[in-house]
Amino acid sequence: MFQSSEKMFVLPLGIVLRKSPGVTRWAKWVWRAVAVLPGAGPANWRELRREGEVVEYHAATVPLELHRTDAEAYLTELSTRSPSIYVVLRECSESESGLEVVLATASPYDAQDYADNGEDIVELVPMPPALLALVREWVDKHHKEEKFVKRQRDKHNTDLVENGIGDARVRQVADVYRAPTNKREAIH
Repeated sequence: MFQSSEKMFVLPLGIVLRKSPGVTRWAKWVWRAVAVLPGAGPANWRELRREGEVVEYHAATVPLELHRTDAEAYLTELSTRSPSIYVVLRECSESESGLEVVLATASPYDAQDYADNGEDIVELVPMPPALLALVREWVDKHHKEEKFVKRQRDKHNTDLVENGIGDARVRQVADVYRAPTNKREAIH
C-alpha cells in the first residue's frame, strides 16, 4: 500500500475530478480536481457520483511522495490558511476526457514549477485531516531549522585600483565611461 524509508515516504493518492457543463460556447465541459483519496487503489476514470450533467470520477491513482529534503516546502504549505495537495493535470488527446493526471504533490515549490511551464494545469485540493496529520508528522520528524548566517563583506579596500577598466596599451585622454562625441573618438 505505501512505501517508507528514512529519506522518502510514498502513499498512493486517488485523484477525484469533477466534470460539469461549461458556461460558454467555447468550453463544452469544465474539469476540476475536487478531492484526493489517501491509500486508494488503482483507478482509470471510474465514475463515483452523478448529479444531472455533473459527474465525479476517480480519474487516477498517483504516488504522493514526501522527501526528507523537501520538509521546508511542506512546512510552507502547512502554514497556509487551507493546506492543500497540488494536482497537476495535462491535456492529452489520447484520453476520452482530454486530461491526464500527471502528479500530486504537497510542495508548493514543485507546483509552481509546473504552473510556470504554461502547459500544465495545477489545481489545489484541500488535504483531508488524515493526510494533513501524516504530512505534519513527516515535517516534525525531518525539518531542521537552519540558523541564519549573515554574509560578511570582504575586508580589502576595493577603491584603490580599477582593474579591468579599459586596456592599458591604449592611451585614453578622457573618462572611459563617457560616450564618444564624434566619429574620430569612436574609432580610437
